[in-house]
Amino acid sequence: MNWTEAIDAYCERTGPEYWSEPVNALTNLAFILAAAIMWRRCQGPGMAIGRAMCAVLAVIGIGSWLFHTHATAWASTADVLPILGFILLYVFAASRDFLGFKPWQAGLATAAFIPYAALTVPLWQKVPGLGSSSGYAPVPVLILLFALLMRHRDPATARGLALGAGILIVSLTFRTIDEPLCAAIPLGTHFMWHILNGLMLGWMIEVWRRHRARRMLAAGAVPA
Repeated sequence: MNWTEAIDAYCERTGPEYWSEPVNALTNLAFILAAAIMWRRCQGPGMAIGRAMCAVLAVIGIGSWLFHTHATAWASTADVLPILGFILLYVFAASRDFLGFKPWQAGLATAAFIPYAALTVPLWQKVPGLGSSSGYAPVPVLILLFALLMRHRDPATARGLALGAGILIVSLTFRTIDEPLCAAIPLGTHFMWHILNGLMLGWMIEVWRRHRARRMLAAGAVPA
């Protein structure tokens, strides 16, 4: 693999220059801002995984910045890997704290995401017009599955998860239409993927934080 190979994947990019995607690059600040806000909210006992998710969220912003400025194969890897890391971390946290799995069970559920994605992404790739967004399509489905499982145990958490899935679906829509609408919208729509994803990922951490805080309070682990 040629790690320095140039990649022209989005409407805004018109050449190999570092600042050929200024809006796509700068809107990665949404991830950094969301990470900073949620870092402050995930303080105190029992919030270690929340802080870890915040740290990975910040790295997502850095990785995406690298891709939308350097636009090379190595930068694409720096963009994608932190996203996968966040998904795996959240699946572990959700399995453990939402569903009450033991850590080893949550670890197995987390590992199961890899074959789940491997089996479902090819199916999404058959959907006309979805393009490269097919790689992300299994994620809102999984979030909605967690929401379904939580609808009786904790309706507030279920509603929060459903809202997160809804934001992600809208975000994926903007990502998907970037290239098809390029002639009509030269700036493209990919920057909305960044803004809405920063909002969505921050919200998903908040959903976990609220659930975790309620459970700890009920167990007497934190003062009222």
